[in-house]
Amino acid sequence: MSTVTFPGPGRWVTVRRHRIALTLAAALLAGGVVGSTTEVSTSSTDVRVSTEARGSTGVLPEAGDSQGPPQLHRRGRWLVDPQGRVVIVHGLNLVYKRAPYAPPNSLTGFRPADARWLARHGFNGARIGTLWAGLTPDRAGVADPAYLKKWQRVIDLLANQKIWMQLDMHQDQWHETYGGEGVPDWAVHRPAPFNLTPPVTAPFPTGYWLPELSTLFDNFWANKDGLLDDWVAAWEVAVKRWSDQPYLMGYDLINEPWMGLEWPGCLLGGCLPSYAAELQPAMEKATRAIRRLDGRNIVWWEPQQFAGGQPVDTAFTPMRGERQLGFSWHSYCPDVFLESQGIPGGDTENCWGFAEGRQRHALEQSRTMKAVPMMSEWGATDNVRAIHIDADVADRFLMGWTHWAYKFWNDPTTADNSQGLFRDDRSLSSAKQDKVRTLVRTYAQAIAGTPLQMSFDTLTGAFRFRYRPDRRITAPTEIFVSPVHYPHGYRVIVEHGRVVSQSKRHLSVRPTSDRVVTVQVVRRTA
Repeated sequence: MSTVTFPGPGRWVTVRRHRIALTLAAALLAGGVVGSTTEVSTSSTDVRVSTEARGSTGVLPEAGDSQGPPQLHRRGRWLVDPQGRVVIVHGLNLVYKRAPYAPPNSLTGFRPADARWLARHGFNGARIGTLWAGLTPDRAGVADPAYLKKWQRVIDLLANQKIWMQLDMHQDQWHETYGGEGVPDWAVHRPAPFNLTPPVTAPFPTGYWLPELSTLFDNFWANKDGLLDDWVAAWEVAVKRWSDQPYLMGYDLINEPWMGLEWPGCLLGGCLPSYAAELQPAMEKATRAIRRLDGRNIVWWEPQQFAGGQPVDTAFTPMRGERQLGFSWHSYCPDVFLESQGIPGGDTENCWGFAEGRQRHALEQSRTMKAVPMMSEWGATDNVRAIHIDADVADRFLMGWTHWAYKFWNDPTTADNSQGLFRDDRSLSSAKQDKVRTLVRTYAQAIAGTPLQMSFDTLTGAFRFRYRPDRRITAPTEIFVSPVHYPHGYRVIVEHGRVVSQSKRHLSVRPTSDRVVTVQVVRRTA
């Protein structure tokens, strides 16, 4: 057995092989470990490798075509990067709901240290709240350069850390007039006869149920006073600014659309007729406008609001000629919502069935409408058991996600005040450790082939991943290794593949044949 030593992540790594030292050294210099059986060991990491293991609108590059800025696109049910690899997103929501609707450059807001914290903990995605109220605050279609600049600062910080971004035109209860946020002041057209008296408000989310706000949404979908056109014009401002933005993963058209006075039917049965009558025509209208400016990036559609918290069906259908749609869906277990409101009777264990059902539904709806699914909101709680359930089920269904939320940011429209990752937004050292330990996971970030199975145990750190390789893709499969689950390091076992690079937080794997590759990461003992 010959031994070669080379610098590793903060230590020296020793490689032993049943081959002569010169052969091994050549293989290492070529950028990979090759051969029959390899063991790479440090006091923090061991690796064992066995070679028994392999449109129309919205045009996609072929696998390996990396022309243009790095952006994600849809291929079937998957997000894919410019190298053709499937990308699984584990991200967080960054939505600043108070004026000026973008986080400040301060300790409580978002600074370079925040972007580094996200990347260091394996968060490769962000859903960022580019609000209508900020984009065109004074007049329809007229951009506010100062607002664009505020978000560009944050976007650049995220892009520098290679974090994929979904632009989210967020709204909750329309506007501050109704206890919410989202639209500019000039877009508040109070309907008669409600405009004869001061507005009636109620806390989020029950404010939606009030007749005036529901009537206002009905008027929006009907394009009364040109409001739907004005919303589309705000998207044109965003697209003109960011269509070529590196690490963009598309446009989420409207957060949790409220269908108006028919809301009781939405709660009980999903109000399926409202999709064809109101919601899909609005989504298609905005998508067509975006396509006149940007033919490549994903346009994400969201279902009506109750679909995020009730096991109801949704009814989007394909848009003719459109290949780059996304289904941006939310998952909020009703039992956890009851708990957040102090209402007895909820049982977090019921969330297993709810989460599995919504995952299956999201895959079915995305197949029907020819879209890529992503769970763009979930969590919004300090109930670690509930977070554990959603994250485990998402792994099982190979579903990307953006958790709500990164920081609390004095959110005016929340079910409770326990939604950020930090006890104090000013201090990154105040992270809620149990919550972080559940969200920060070992997972496959970019897969050179088709993912088949993924699981992670937050108690033991045991990770298992299987994928069918696509040998046409030249980039390796990239796996993020959690920095919080392996106090004494980790071991990696790969079947039908080889580890070509590794560090404390990252592994790169290549197949050695066309057979299914299995990667396991296990905790080292002291």
